Amino acid sequence: MTRLANVEMIPQGMVNAGMPVLHQPRRALSPFEFFPTWFFYTPVILQSAVLSVIHRDWALPLIANPAIKLSGMVGESKHDIFNSAGKQTKEWVLPFITLTKTQHHIEELLSEATDQLERVELTYPLVAKPDVGCRGVGVKLIHSDAQLRSYIESFPVSGRFLLQEKSHYSAEAGVFYVKQPGESQGKIISMTLKYSPRVVGDGKSTLRELIGKCPRAGKLKHLYLPRHKEQLDFIVPEGEEFQLAFAGSHTFGAIFRDGNQFITQALEQKLNDVLADFEGFNFGRLDIKFQDIRALMNGECFDILEINGASSEAAHIWDSDTALSDIFRTLLKQYRLLYQIGSKYKKQGHKTPNLTTLLQAWREEKLLTHLYPMTD
Repeated sequence: MTRLANVEMIPQGMVNAGMPVLHQPRRALSPFEFFPTWFFYTPVILQSAVLSVIHRDWALPLIANPAIKLSGMVGESKHDIFNSAGKQTKEWVLPFITLTKTQHHIEELLSEATDQLERVELTYPLVAKPDVGCRGVGVKLIHSDAQLRSYIESFPVSGRFLLQEKSHYSAEAGVFYVKQPGESQGKIISMTLKYSPRVVGDGKSTLRELIGKCPRAGKLKHLYLPRHKEQLDFIVPEGEEFQLAFAGSHTFGAIFRDGNQFITQALEQKLNDVLADFEGFNFGRLDIKFQDIRALMNGECFDILEINGASSEAAHIWDSDTALSDIFRTLLKQYRLLYQIGSKYKKQGHKTPNLTTLLQAWREEKLLTHLYPMTD
């Protein structure tokens, strides 16, 4: 455990305010970070085949979180997950509303959004995110009615999305929590610190040039240049930070660092208290915004943005310094836990779904994610 007094933090007013100052990684970009998913999950599939034979049921991971559709493996609804949570858990989740786009009714939907936002006392800025989706796809920061209209217009018909309060905190982490059925105390098995990528102006270079010069961003220009195409010729003032990505997803350019050294008993106990009345949630990652790393370690001053289920990754594996063997080891451990938890629920009488149900949910999610707006 890290001693609180020894933690240096990024000052308030900066893009990653409240995050700990970490050593520079050996590599600006992990050689594994953008490998195809099948590369990492082939060993998982092979292990799952063995576990399926041992347990005589391949679908046990799909009942590890009974409160969530297919345990959160695919096709789960953020709205439904939040609604399944207990009153105590909901108090820590940032307020949101849910809307569904219908054919040729933009004005009616805008009016409905305004009414709902007023009822729950939400104002701009808001975070818009698809109800079904993963890895930050379709997430946008909304500052005005005009931006909300644009988001709705670009959203697929019949798709459902959330408008959620933007946290007042800048710092972000993914905290992976596991609890065995029948037990009241769970464990944090991973913490990932999510740093927003940014460049610092020199008063001479354009944004395009600053991105090109950056050791990491320069290798990910395909992510950042299209997102800021209208500002690429802007000369960033000397000493001023320009944030390159908002969504806390490494797929869209966020920087993930291993934060396991900051896991504390105080934080673990706080999450046990927060999740105590969320029946049927045993395995997944909580995406959290927090005031600063010291407060988080004390289990204080944080907001829950999302609760993700069985398909969650202990995302510290995407730290650029993580060895390939550690990535495989972590993923394999996760799936052993899923089979273990699912097996216990099956013995309690929970039935596993069939392959058709899983494939249908996968096809529906895949179709929607291709239609979502560009991520910020």
